Amino acid sequence: QVQLVESGGGLVQAGESLRLSCAASGSIFSINVMGWYRQVPGKQRELVATITTGGSANYGDSVKGRFTISRDNAKNTVYLQMNSLQPLDTAVYYCNVNQLGAVHWGQGTQVTVSS
Repeated sequence: QVQLVESGGGLVQAGESLRLSCAASGSIFSINVMGWYRQVPGKQRELVATITTGGSANYGDSVKGRFTISRDNAKNTVYLQMNSLQPLDTAVYYCNVNQLGAVHWGQGTQVTVSS
């Protein structure tokens, strides 16, 4: 079983930055893609960013140029640097890992951006 522990969420004002972290533990062999998704009430969970073991990143259109995903493979940790935050970025952010096709989710961390 894979456990994911997220941290770094909070309340910020528009234009400010936050950095999310997600540490994987447990049966963490063969984790390939790690990433972040977000969800607001009444809407589907949407892609924020993903990154492969080799460092290839993919971003959702709404965050390109503002957010940066990175990972430390030795620490089994993925990060999300969020700059120029806007109220529309307010959501619960979920860490996600793909392990040989099995998908694991974190418990989510709230990010709230005030105008």
